[in-house]
Amino acid sequence: MPLVRINDLKTYYEVHGEGDLIVLLHNGFACTKMWEQIWPLLVTAGFQVLMFDRRGYGQSDSGADFESHYNGEEFRDSAVAVMAGLLDNLGLENSFHILGQCEGGVVGTDFVVRFPDRVKTLSTASTLCYSDRTLEEINKIKFPLTYDDLPADIQEKYVYWHGPERAEWFYKLCSRYGGCYGRDIFDLRPQLAKVQCPTLVMYPDRGHFFEAEQGIAFFRSLPKGELAIFPKCGHNIFAHYPELYTQTVIDFIGRYESGNRSVN
Repeated sequence: MPLVRINDLKTYYEVHGEGDLIVLLHNGFACTKMWEQIWPLLVTAGFQVLMFDRRGYGQSDSGADFESHYNGEEFRDSAVAVMAGLLDNLGLENSFHILGQCEGGVVGTDFVVRFPDRVKTLSTASTLCYSDRTLEEINKIKFPLTYDDLPADIQEKYVYWHGPERAEWFYKLCSRYGGCYGRDIFDLRPQLAKVQCPTLVMYPDRGHFFEAEQGIAFFRSLPKGELAIFPKCGHNIFAHYPELYTQTVIDFIGRYESGNRSVN
């Protein structure tokens, strides 16, 4: 199992393929396993793919203080630092693409702002732009109160992602607080204004968590943005349309580099 120790905690990662590097950043509930339909398509298209489980997710160490860390002010900065440390530890190329799903889009945005010379393009999907109420209030509306209230198939996913001994605990933590987003009012727009690389914003037209207008606001906050709205689609675009999701990213990257790629 590929693990590297960063800040005294083990980080799980996977590297696949050869070519231009694209880093996949998972959402706030899953882990690298959410990319199972996506990364093979990217490898077939000629990319090298790096995926990793953020601290406490999937197969990465959480540490004894994970709950306070998750709810703390350092959570977002820590995610960026670990990503940079992993790239340096593995000796991967210094200029790459990022694809972040939901909360992964926040990590990607923060990374681009902190390390602007390291990122060629940023792609985000279903990432919140801003809120008009606290994340705790939003989560109480959007998520079932307890793990037992989840549909059986969603419970099975939590077990698959985080293990049977942690599934319920992890859901309780993630569904109550904002994690990477924070616990209060969230606004990514000041950060988006600093993103200088070409950025793709993908959004569903009928997502359960965030309305499509969030994607438009995200796009309009970027200096170099593109917007793609997916029809008849919920929050997890990658699960609804894996081929289209991947090809949309590939086509976007292709507009800023030479050569044509395809998932076929």
